[in-house]
Amino acid sequence: MAKYRICLIEGDGIGHEVIPSARRVLEAAGFDAEYVGAEAGYEYFLDHGTSVPKATYDAVENTDATLFGAATSPSGEKPAGFFGAIRHLRQKYGLYANVRPTKTRPVPDAYENVDLVIVRENTQGLYVEQERRYGDTAIADTVITKDASERIGKFAADLAMKRGKRLTVVHKANVLPVTQGLFLNTILDHAKTVDGLNTSTMIVDNAAMQLVRNPRQFDVMVMTNMFGDILSDLAAGLVGGLGIAASGNVGDKFGIFESVHGSAPDIAGQGISNPTATILASVIMLDHLGDHETARRIDNAVNKVLAEGPRTRDLGGTANNKEFTEAVIKALA
Repeated sequence: MAKYRICLIEGDGIGHEVIPSARRVLEAAGFDAEYVGAEAGYEYFLDHGTSVPKATYDAVENTDATLFGAATSPSGEKPAGFFGAIRHLRQKYGLYANVRPTKTRPVPDAYENVDLVIVRENTQGLYVEQERRYGDTAIADTVITKDASERIGKFAADLAMKRGKRLTVVHKANVLPVTQGLFLNTILDHAKTVDGLNTSTMIVDNAAMQLVRNPRQFDVMVMTNMFGDILSDLAAGLVGGLGIAASGNVGDKFGIFESVHGSAPDIAGQGISNPTATILASVIMLDHLGDHETARRIDNAVNKVLAEGPRTRDLGGTANNKEFTEAVIKALA
């Protein structure tokens, strides 16, 4: 019997390419797992009228972790009954911490010596999707609670203590003192109880500028949902783009790990997608499961291929998905 059971959700678009690539790399690395395929996303909704079927809930709940490919979320007015699959799964399973590492990789035009982690509160803020419209006026609610703020603050503080013991709380409490103020002050109250933790605060617009000017000043950054969504994409741009940006959605019981990029419908089905982000999401998953040795081997193999080639087109190379994946497998050996 395999040591682990892993749920694989390809999702939409290039998810059908990058998840099989990550599985091949995990298998080549000798990760002892049984894989359970499941479905979710916009494509599934169009065929079946729901974004996530019951069978997928069962798969997520009865495996040790889930690796998710990519999800399409149509802009504008959503079809009746549609909900974003990954956002729904985050809410349903209480995956309150979205963890997005940003680390320099050997790719063209990347900032040097960057190694930071953005921790994004994953269940509240504006992303509760409570919107309504009154004629020409549209209103969206933002939800911030003390309990959720304390929970994400503790998670971020614990992570910072395992790294450089530096935590930056990013906020907009100068304009939104009730909601952002509650988030900020709750985290600061907890941080005061953590011996040895160096805590600072930064307004979000300044944080955006500072990330561009000197990202090396940051170690762990914690912020609300929308700020984390935006700044983590900015940070990814500093080290090579979304093609190498991975994340983990972590709760007290479940974990779903995914690339940061979308479903890329413009290139889906052509076999030219970059699987690096999903392979690196599997590295985050391995660390979450405690298999740090396999995680480091895969991480090192990815770096070797990024440095020596072949690289995919988004990183200035000519390799397709299969060629890059096979190069990583060869590097593992």
